[in-house]
Amino acid sequence: MESLADKTSMSSRYQISGIVFLSVVILSLVYAGWWLNHWLEDAQKSPLQRVIVTGNRVHIGEYVIEQRIRQQHPESFFELDVNQVHQEIEALPWVHQASVRKRWPNSLNIHVIEEIASARWNNDSLLNQYGETFLAQLDDESLPNLFGPGGSEQTALRGYRAMQTLLNGANLRIVELYLSERFAWNLRLNNGVKLNLGRSEFVDRLQRFVDVYPLLKQQDRQVDYVDLRYDTGLAVGWKDANSKKQES
Repeated sequence: MESLADKTSMSSRYQISGIVFLSVVILSLVYAGWWLNHWLEDAQKSPLQRVIVTGNRVHIGEYVIEQRIRQQHPESFFELDVNQVHQEIEALPWVHQASVRKRWPNSLNIHVIEEIASARWNNDSLLNQYGETFLAQLDDESLPNLFGPGGSEQTALRGYRAMQTLLNGANLRIVELYLSERFAWNLRLNNGVKLNLGRSEFVDRLQRFVDVYPLLKQQDRQVDYVDLRYDTGLAVGWKDANSKKQES
């Protein structure tokens, strides 16, 4: 018959074995965690191999985006902060929107929607197709120059588009558009003629100019400006041979 002492000794051995086993498991997990963390932090073992840029782009090259990422983020693929990269890419000139995602095992996919410049704004920025300002360099003389108070960007762009649509039929183009603090509209056209449209019914007043423009072109004098701030009719300022203004 097994003695009480033998049972106690066997129970103690089981407890010790269990404690040793549990300690080994814990130590193994700690070591595995340390090793994995060390491996993830080692950029040489898990580097970012490829930066893939997609999207229709004219003004910003893939090289610019890739170089910025590699310079700003030398860390490993696993440590790379996608949200931070996303913010940095959208801060680049000509980038309207961007999406960034990791692609296993070592690639970064970036899709870029580029800004489309619709006009220059107040000589210090550009307007995109939504009437939002952005800062970028652009050598394009065909863009109109729009001027207006802060916060009127979308109003100015909508007005420009509506009026340019009317002028297309007369083969005229808006070179400069001025929107005053009181929201009065003034234009300078590509033929040098200046138009004062006032604050209200500016599209209808511009239509009046388009209707009478064929008659003005037949005159032997050059038009300097046309004042359309009347319920009916208009006032025309002429240039003489000495570039002095005359009104009729």
